[in-house]
Amino acid sequence: PSPSSAGQAPNPPDGGWGWVVVFGAFISIGFAYAFPKGIAIFFKEIQDFFGTSYGEIAWISSIMLATTYGAGPISSILVNRYGSRPVVIFGGLLCGIGMVSAAFCTSILQLYICVGFITGFGLALNLQPSVIIIGKYFLKRRPIANGLAMAGSPVMLCTLAPLNQFLFDNFGWRGSFLILGAILLHCCVAGALFRPIGATTATIKNQAIEEGKETPKEEVTKDDMEMSSPTNIPMETKTEEEGEKDCCEKINQYLDFSLFKHRGFLIYLIGNVLMFLGFFAPIVFLAPYAKHIGIDEYSAALLLSILAIVDMIARPTTGIIANSKWVRPRIQYFFSFAIAFNGACHLLCPLASGYTGLVVYSVFFGLAFGMVCAMLFETLMDLVGAARFTSAVGLVTIAECCTILLGPPIGGTLIDTFGDYKYMFIKCGAVMVLAGTFLFIMNYYNYRMLAKEEKERKAKEEDPKLLRTENEGRNNWNKEASQDGPELEPLREEQGLKKEVNGT
Repeated sequence: PSPSSAGQAPNPPDGGWGWVVVFGAFISIGFAYAFPKGIAIFFKEIQDFFGTSYGEIAWISSIMLATTYGAGPISSILVNRYGSRPVVIFGGLLCGIGMVSAAFCTSILQLYICVGFITGFGLALNLQPSVIIIGKYFLKRRPIANGLAMAGSPVMLCTLAPLNQFLFDNFGWRGSFLILGAILLHCCVAGALFRPIGATTATIKNQAIEEGKETPKEEVTKDDMEMSSPTNIPMETKTEEEGEKDCCEKINQYLDFSLFKHRGFLIYLIGNVLMFLGFFAPIVFLAPYAKHIGIDEYSAALLLSILAIVDMIARPTTGIIANSKWVRPRIQYFFSFAIAFNGACHLLCPLASGYTGLVVYSVFFGLAFGMVCAMLFETLMDLVGAARFTSAVGLVTIAECCTILLGPPIGGTLIDTFGDYKYMFIKCGAVMVLAGTFLFIMNYYNYRMLAKEEKERKAKEEDPKLLRTENEGRNNWNKEASQDGPELEPLREEQGLKKEVNGT
């Protein structure tokens, strides 16, 4: 950094090396989302090899998805402590080890452990850090960056489907798992691209101390405290007092449980937990439903390819739209519409009796699915702000893993009970429409409350009885900011009152 920038935390560059980081996140997020779906091509041979039922085999993907989401808090703690780069590299190693070990499994239980838990945990260490570091590199262009990174999921799904079929035909499921383990090591390369944006913290600190004449001593101390906060890339975080803290205090240092008092966060959490009850089941049962109505296997598989291609286009396009000046100030409404639109597609799916109808359904489903995924994390950061986003991602994913794990089995139970797939699609559609409606109504209430609270704050600041001196008024503002900070963050960001420290 130049001498003039000494003592100041780096701002999000909104470009430059950030686009390389987006490419790395594209790979990591793509594997995290697409791999549990693409691996299903081996299930039939594994089922015959071990003599198990389809339900037992399907638990492999369910356990992997649930572990990927459920390990969110652990991933967030590791990112806060060590940074995104080492966490993603370690996650890539775990993915490779899990798949290579799975090639030597002799029971379905061992596959649950190697593929479900070990590989799933490795994918969790790829997902959260990739989303978090984009928030540190981008501010103005963050929706576009998130949309491009999230496009990795459909791209990887389109790539893994034919690749897995090729590997299966030539090497069987054991040989394929060995090769896939090696392919997943590319996540380590993606993690190496995640250069810490706060890596020059120590240099800035030393320069600020050397230029003590130009920089007041109190200001340097304040900057040092802000830069060493647990929400940033830590340089030297161990102190003597830390050893005296109990376990709960240490966990709370990295996971901000005060978010459960945050109105916007609670609205987002409830809506998303409800949404995931019907989010993944339609993808899992789309090809079986096509076969059920008499469509051949290759045409049924093509429906997933059509869905993935449309999804691939929809995610960056949604990011561009969400970044526009008309949509971004009220991006929560756009997110609510995308969820309700997704549910409406599922409700209309039973009307598609032929292959042409399923193709149309796949196109609209891919569009709606891409819209939701592109804004899934952007809307959360819009609510809680970049400073608390790391903790928010961890807390949200641990809550979502339960409904992610239960969604497909509940859909399968409905199919077994009624002998018809339409009840599964109706259930998923109704749940998602309900979730979208809930988020729309509650976000409208949240925006109204934020405007009211901001108006009351301005009224207090303008009252001469409350502001006797300039210093006293400054203290009142700091006190109110510490109490309500994240609730008013979207408004402060628009007014230019938000201070960026290491991208937070």
